Formats: sequence, structure tokens, C-alpha cells
Amino acid sequence: EGLIEFYGSFQEMFEFFCKNTTIHGTVRLVCSGGNRMKTAFWTLLLLASLGMLYWQFALMFSQFWAYPVVLTMTMHSEPKMFPAVTVCNLDPYRFELVSEHLAQLDRMAEESITFLYGINTSARLFQMKDRNIHVQALANLSSSGFKLSQNFSLLRMSDLRSGKKHSRVGFRLCDARGGNCFFKAYSSGMDAILEWYRFHYLNIMAQLPLIVDISQHEEHIEDVVYSCQYDGEPCRPSDYDHFHHPVFGSCYTFNSKGTDPFWTATKPGIPYGLSLILKAEQKDHIPLLSTMAGVKVMIHNHNQTPFLEHEGFDIRPGIATTVGIQQDEVNRLGGNYGKCTRDGQDVAVELLYNSSYTLQACLHSCFQRAMLRECGCGYLYYPLPPGAQRCDYNKHPAWGHCFYQLYSRLRNHHLNCFQQCPKPCRESLYKVSAGTAKWPSAKSQDWVRQALRHQNGYNSSSSRRDIAKVTIFYQQLNYQAVHEAPLLSENLLLSSMGSQWSLWFGSSVLSVVEMLELLVDTLALSLLFLLQRLRARSSSRSPGTTPGISLDLENPREQ
Repeated sequence: EGLIEFYGSFQEMFEFFCKNTTIHGTVRLVCSGGNRMKTAFWTLLLLASLGMLYWQFALMFSQFWAYPVVLTMTMHSEPKMFPAVTVCNLDPYRFELVSEHLAQLDRMAEESITFLYGINTSARLFQMKDRNIHVQALANLSSSGFKLSQNFSLLRMSDLRSGKKHSRVGFRLCDARGGNCFFKAYSSGMDAILEWYRFHYLNIMAQLPLIVDISQHEEHIEDVVYSCQYDGEPCRPSDYDHFHHPVFGSCYTFNSKGTDPFWTATKPGIPYGLSLILKAEQKDHIPLLSTMAGVKVMIHNHNQTPFLEHEGFDIRPGIATTVGIQQDEVNRLGGNYGKCTRDGQDVAVELLYNSSYTLQACLHSCFQRAMLRECGCGYLYYPLPPGAQRCDYNKHPAWGHCFYQLYSRLRNHHLNCFQQCPKPCRESLYKVSAGTAKWPSAKSQDWVRQALRHQNGYNSSSSRRDIAKVTIFYQQLNYQAVHEAPLLSENLLLSSMGSQWSLWFGSSVLSVVEMLELLVDTLALSLLFLLQRLRARSSSRSPGTTPGISLDLENPREQ
């Protein structure tokens, strides 16, 4: 009784609470005790307010546990590093090791086109220079036993849809047992021929060694890039890295690491950007591997693998293209507010690329591992883990059937790669805007070609169709940084709860303490009444107890 205020009854305790609490409206329950209608009215009003309060609390907590975010945008203006730029000449090598089978594939393509459309393409499509790249190997391809398969012939199929006859072109793929076949068909015969040619091309290129050393036979950069200047200064040999892509040909990445102060952008505008004059010849072009002629260009972050098949843009020959770039930086919260990764170390998929984490690198690595697991071989375009083999229909006859079905699952999000590969928590995006003009002009093309001929060994006799110019520059040095922030943080949640409490009861945190005190008093008083009743029962059962005597909490009295 010394620690907890002692009441004689629950009614006395409740009246004391209503008269002294800071919660508005409760005193009306006592003051209107003589008027039952008012008492009932204020009781219902207080209960309704209490219900509305906890309903609002439930809405707040449900919104808080949904972890919504709001985007905040800030502008920054400071010198920054020029992005990495990759250019490819769309002219893949015809390696000597596979040149015979590439020529055979060209003849098969010629026969297929003649069969489908009655067009003789031998004189126009498959005329090429003898520019084979020699690759050292223990044995040539003929002695390895590789043969182009005749089981994937192009077929024309017709079906009736809506009462009209529609024609489709494709080729048939079956599993290892020769069943579960389906047609990889296209409504466009051009798309079907390109896909059919690429499918055979993958099997031929899979015969090359896993590591092809073309350093002694690669083109000098002058054979692809006639002129390179950045910020008015000529580029240096250390400013680019060379690699070969099976489809996009000889590629060069400028400023791939992003650590050289030479590439620091201090001013915006065309004169302070990267200016390139590029070779765009079509003499060695493989026409059924890519129908485009020109140069492929991609702007990307440093130390990242350029995925040219998914991003980038094409530069048309005989055209001067100016490309203005604007950088955006995206910062994601991660955790409960969304799935993202800081550096890829916490991602379940092990990257096959020797570069920093990107979403595309993770998806390609995930798909390649799915290929190895379900098809027994790896896709040519993606890196292989140690000990894995490339897909080849001489060794893996059903890999095409497996690949197209697996890729369809990936595209339809039925493969769990998108669930395993989160976006980076921080990434830079580059928005581009381009303008074009004919280059060189009719009056200047003679001296431009003469200057290129004397400086760079340019020996073309054509007019403007084998060179292109591109200038990439920052439109502005300021960039937008987009940050995710919690829409409802812990502090805002507490503030909103306090606002609702004040709205419905006009009280504060101390009022909550008063309610807790009332709860403690109620429990204590209930416990005392229970102990009193138990003591009274034990006294009535013990000998010598006088009947008719009961103990009251306040004063014992004789009944």
C-alpha cells in the first residue's frame, strides 16, 4: 500500500482517474454521473475516438511496414571523369581455322535463299577479300571432324488465321531423343535467315580455342580509328583496350579504367569532348551475320563490360554524328526498401566477367550457368567457367533445342535469374542526344580523303561510304543525383502517431503514462481482491471461525 495508491473499489479508482487525467473528455463521465444519457453519450464518444485512433494507428503501421520510398533529386556541378566509350567496326574476323566452314555456311545460305525466294545472291552477298586471321592450333578444323549439320534446314510454313493464309519461315529443333520438336519460326523471312545463319555460326566459332591470341595479327588502331582527339589533344596508345567480338568485330574501349587524369572533363561542349574518325568499310562484312554497316558505339561506366547486343547506338557511314551526354546518378536504399547490391558480393550468382557488378553481367552469368546445368555446354557469347565446353551440335546435338527454350524462360521471367540478380544500389546512367550531318561535304571530301591517305594509309576510292565521324561530349558538367528516401521513417511515424493522439484525445505522451498507471492500478487492485477472497475462504474453513463475519477491503463489519 505504500508503493501503490490503494483504492477501496474500482469505482473509486476510475473516478479518481477521470477527474485528474490530462485526457480530454473523461471528466465528463464523472460530472454527468446524475444524467445517464450524457454519461452514455460521452462513453460512446470516448470509445469511438479510441476506435478511430487505433484504426489510424493500424493504417500508419501497415504503410510503414510496406516500406515505401520517395525520390529526391539534387544537382551537382563539379569536374568529373569522362565515361568509357567502346567502338566496334561490325566486321568480325574470318579466322583461318574456320574459314573453310564459314565459306561452306555461306554456300548453304545462298542455296536456302535461292530455294525460298529464287534470288541468286552469290555475286552480291558472299564476295569477300582474303583476310583470314591465323590462329595457332594443334590441329585444323577439318581434322577435328567438325561438320556443318544439314538437320536445320530453313522451311516455309503456312497457316490459316482469321481466314487468311499466313506464311512463316524457320527451322526445326528437337531434343536429344528426336522428340519434343518445335519450329523456331518468324513471320519475317529476313529474321529467320539471320537467326539460322547465326545459329550455325555459333557452332563453327565454338571450334576456336577458348583463348584466341590475336595480338600478333590484330589490326592497328589506325586501321579502325583514323583520328582520335580528346579535349583537343591526340589520344595515346595507353588510352584504349582492344578486344574482338564474334559479331561486332574489332572493338576498342577508350578510358576503360577511368583513373587517368587525362580524361578528366573540365568543360562542357563539343571542342572538349572525344572526337573520332572511324573506318566503316564493308568489303569484309559478313552480310548474314549483321545487316547493318557502320560502327557500333556504346557509352558506359568504367570497369564495366560493354554489352553491345543490348545497348549502344550505330554510326552511319558518310555522316558526322555529335552525341551529347547527360549523366544521372541513381542511389537506391536497399534492405527492406528494395532489393539492390552494393558491390555484388552478396549476390548468389557468381559473375563470370572480370569487371564490376552490373545487372546485365549477373543475368548473363546466371543464364550461362543454367545452360551448363541443363544443356551440358556453354553459350559462345558468354564467358565460361573453368572446365566447361562451348556448345557445338556435333558434340551436343540438342543444345539448340535446350538453348531456345531456356532463353524463352528467361525472357518471360520464368527463370529465376531476375530474382537472383538485383540492381546495383548505386549506378550512373548516361542519356544521349544526337545530331547528324553529311560528312565530308561534296566540296571538302577530296582534301579530307587526301589528308587521311597521307596520314593514316587511307586508300579507299569510294566517296564517304567507308568513313564516319563521331564526337561525344558532355552537354553540361552538372548532373542529377536521384536518391531514394523512406516515405515514412521512424521519426515521422512517431510524429504522426502523436498528431493522431492529440487529434482524438487532445493529450500527450504523459497521458499514455497515465493510462499505463491506470492499468497497473487495475491489476494491483484485482490481485488484492483475489487475495482477500482466498484468505476469506481459508478462514471460513479453519476451526474457530465465527460464521456471519466477512472481511471488507476497507473495514471489516459483522453481517
